[in-house]
Amino acid sequence: MKIKILASASQDLIDGYWFYEKQTEGLGTYFLDTLFSDIDSLTIYGGIHPIYFKKYNRALSKRFPFAIYYRLENDTVLVYAVLDCRRSPAWIRKRMR
Repeated sequence: MKIKILASASQDLIDGYWFYEKQTEGLGTYFLDTLFSDIDSLTIYGGIHPIYFKKYNRALSKRFPFAIYYRLENDTVLVYAVLDCRRSPAWIRKRMR
C-alpha cells in the first residue's frame, strides 16, 4: 500500500513542528519523526481505525496528542489531516468538513 500526504496534512505537520520546536529545541524534529512513523504504519494497519465524520479513519499518534485522519482509496492511504486532539471538538469537526 502507498501513502500520499495531502497538502493540508503537510501544513498540519509543519505547524506541529514549529509548535514543539518553540517549546524545546529538537522536539519539533522528534515530533516529525514520530508522526511520520505513525503515518508509515498505515501501510500495514490502514483501514482498521474507527471512522469519524462519516468518511475518515482516525489513527492516534503513539507519542503526541495528535490524530491522523485518512481514507483508503484503491491501494493508497490518503492522509487528509494531522490534528492536535487538544483543540476544540467543534474546531476539529469544522476543519474536517
